[in-house]
Amino acid sequence: MSPAEPVLVAEGLVVDFGSVRAVAGFDLSVGAGSSVALVGRNGAGKSTTMRVLGGVLPATAGTVRVAGVDAADDPAGVRAVVGYCPDVGGLVPRATPWEHLQLAARLRGMPDGWQDRAAELLHRFDLSAAADRITSGFSHGMGRRLSVLLAAFHEPRLLLLDEPFDGVDPLGVDVTLEVVAEARAGGAAVLVSTHLLHLAVQACDEAVVLKGGVVVGASPAAELTGAQGDDRYRALIA
Repeated sequence: MSPAEPVLVAEGLVVDFGSVRAVAGFDLSVGAGSSVALVGRNGAGKSTTMRVLGGVLPATAGTVRVAGVDAADDPAGVRAVVGYCPDVGGLVPRATPWEHLQLAARLRGMPDGWQDRAAELLHRFDLSAAADRITSGFSHGMGRRLSVLLAAFHEPRLLLLDEPFDGVDPLGVDVTLEVVAEARAGGAAVLVSTHLLHLAVQACDEAVVLKGGVVVGASPAAELTGAQGDDRYRALIA
């Protein structure tokens, strides 16, 4: 990856599920320290796009490169440099948060000392008291907070957060926004997928609006604030 190359480049991305085209010709480039919100109604293709960008789901057509790694040629290489918070699932029901962190550190080959970062993140996300509880007993909001924590834990080159604010209380929202800001300050590219427009524009500089798997609008996130911005957004997704 050259110094001038964006962290994420997606070109002509198409994803089909049988006869259904979930994503149609998606293009995006995100540089180091930048953040982009993928916004739109439920079913717009946001989560499918995020799965492909994270190397979890193969594209039907098009290309994805993360930190210079081609997702079609080396999906494991993409996953190594990505931190991905899925919209649902992703946690082991019979494992505790600390066990999740231990496993992540081992699989990613993190050097000794990861325990300090793990403890600090658990404290910030208000999960220290639940560190040794199995996640099957967690509320939806607790599970969301843990998923964001795990995505950011290894300080990835690309941070993908799919619906990170869903069911999360205001303090959890604040910590998630802080983590996004810190990742950007560290040179990561960040994508946040959400249907909550007011939080998307807080987290990101740019916004891409999806409808039916197609990009129907792209603008600075600030242009989607206030009553005028809300009207513009509603017109795009109607």
